[in-house]
Amino acid sequence: MMWKLLLIPVFLYAIILAFLFAFQDRLLFPTKMIGAATAPTGAAALSLQTPGGETLHGYHIPPTGGSVAPDAPVLIGFGGNGWNAATAAEYLHDLYPDHHVVVFHYRGYAPSTGRAGAAALTEDSLLVHDSVARRFPGRRIVAVGFSIGTGVAAYLGSRRELAGLILVTPFDSLEAVAAGHYPWVPVRLLFRHPTPSAQWLRGRGLPVAILAGEDDTLVRRERTDVLRTAVPNLVFDRTIAGAGHNDIYHRSDFQAAMAAALTALERG
Repeated sequence: MMWKLLLIPVFLYAIILAFLFAFQDRLLFPTKMIGAATAPTGAAALSLQTPGGETLHGYHIPPTGGSVAPDAPVLIGFGGNGWNAATAAEYLHDLYPDHHVVVFHYRGYAPSTGRAGAAALTEDSLLVHDSVARRFPGRRIVAVGFSIGTGVAAYLGSRRELAGLILVTPFDSLEAVAAGHYPWVPVRLLFRHPTPSAQWLRGRGLPVAILAGEDDTLVRRERTDVLRTAVPNLVFDRTIAGAGHNDIYHRSDFQAAMAAALTALERG
């Protein structure tokens, strides 16, 4: 009887591990919880076909007034896991009204088809980039990533020549973020969505800007610090005092820092 009682917590622990393994896709990519997207005002609808037959949908918002400096880079946005492309595109356009902005819904995020996952999102970033490069021949491209989108942007920066990256609340490794929140779980054995941003950017010379929240409890400071040390060409680094992971976007000091970050990338 004593042995049976001792086995109860082991059994419960095994059930919890099985749940985390089975449902980690939904935890990391809550596609069913994202509201329906309404095309931003003035945006052109875009679509891409993946090699596997899925369709990605996105938007292009041109500069306000239709004019843009000839050397101004095109901005490709990669939102957080709770964002849709319309939200990310509108936010980037508000920040940078004088630049072309392109954002696609992640695979599995309606109306894009397929199933979301780290491998799918990172590979799709190459399709998005190449489409933008064809649409704007000769223009430089800057990728802007928010939260989990910083990993997608980092992967793109490791595979394509970019004018720079702007990474907001970034991490060195998504697996390490999860391990920090669940120290009692063998995350490295269960994790199916490796996103090693620091590994991808280590040795890459492209200019990188990092913006983080001082009070971010989701992507903790140590995770961003490891990424900082891995980036060879960190041209802008700003921690927003008192900002958390989600409330950072509405702060005027953050928005001013985003403008300064793009200026730093454009200079070098």
